[in-house]
Amino acid sequence: MLKQLRNYLITGLIVLLPSIATIYIIVTVINIVDSALSPVVKILLGREVYGLGFIMTFILILVVGIIAKNMLGKRLIDFGERLLIRIPLVRTIYVTVRQLINALFLKNKTAFRDVVLVEYPRRGIYQLGFLTCKGVGEVQEKTSQEVVNVFIPTTPNPTSGMLILIPKDDITYLDMTVEQGLKLIVSGGTVAPEED
Repeated sequence: MLKQLRNYLITGLIVLLPSIATIYIIVTVINIVDSALSPVVKILLGREVYGLGFIMTFILILVVGIIAKNMLGKRLIDFGERLLIRIPLVRTIYVTVRQLINALFLKNKTAFRDVVLVEYPRRGIYQLGFLTCKGVGEVQEKTSQEVVNVFIPTTPNPTSGMLILIPKDDITYLDMTVEQGLKLIVSGGTVAPEED
């Protein structure tokens, strides 16, 4: 009975923790923005404006999203990230938080077994993909060759993409790790894997 109760508590915690953490971070950011801007707005307008922190946080997130969607913005973000990674203490915190966010948004990262190169959508054009598993069931029964499942992610958001079923002989295995492959995709090809 106690073991089952403990399992329920752990499951409930696992389900609630991402939501609670997200709400906490958003509320903290709104409070920081509100406390930074409220005195200035009070001086300019002569009164407090309620909800200013929420509005400004929303606008900030929207502007960063717009900037991040264009090529110049991606380069600026990549440049800023490289600067942060060079600062010893900040590097540790930043990399940890980034890995945590990746773990939350890329829930099943371990499903990617290998980084592969495939000629897709036609010969002579190469796509980076992640081998997920061998073709099984009806798919394998109805194909004359052994096929594998390859997930082709989109740039800069590797959580979306497409699944292709491709003959095993038509893929090229790469030496890079899954993490290096994800960095290459998220950066739009601007962050090449470091050679050992």
